Amino acid sequence: MKRISFLFLLVAIAAAVGAVAYTSHAFGQGAGEAAPVFGIKIPRGYRDWKLISVAHEAGDLNDFRAVLGNDVAIKAFRDGKLPLPDGTIIARLAWSYVPSEENNKVFGREQSFIAGSPTNVQFMVKDSIKYASTGGWGFAQFKNGKPDADAATLKKCFPCHEPVKARDFVFTQYAP
Repeated sequence: MKRISFLFLLVAIAAAVGAVAYTSHAFGQGAGEAAPVFGIKIPRGYRDWKLISVAHEAGDLNDFRAVLGNDVAIKAFRDGKLPLPDGTIIARLAWSYVPSEENNKVFGREQSFIAGSPTNVQFMVKDSIKYASTGGWGFAQFKNGKPDADAATLKKCFPCHEPVKARDFVFTQYAP
């Protein structure tokens, strides 16, 4: 009987260790370096957040974007709540915008574009006290898991968002 209990305990410990190893990998990045100015780190599990909307940015950026939100953001967007509450985090993942030769062959003309290589990930974090001077929002940008914008660049984020003050400084609108 002791042997069965010991075996059960051993299996339970192995399962727990495996679960911890799996979830730490599945949740993605989170502990790395903080971006300058606002001190924001990449939130754990952001790749599992729900989709708010997608966009194609033309011009110099020419990228595809997926805009994701944490649970606080999604609830607020679904409820039509503005301003968005503290604790809201919005992630913008971007990829280069490239034609798909393979798809275009199927369609018989140039009409298909796909996401190419990733460009960067940006975050907006709502904390009306901590980021009071920037409309309640902190901003961060990362590439390959490392901060990808200097202080001068991040200080340009809020002025760019000021024209959409009526939407709580958020460009993206929820696309249910």
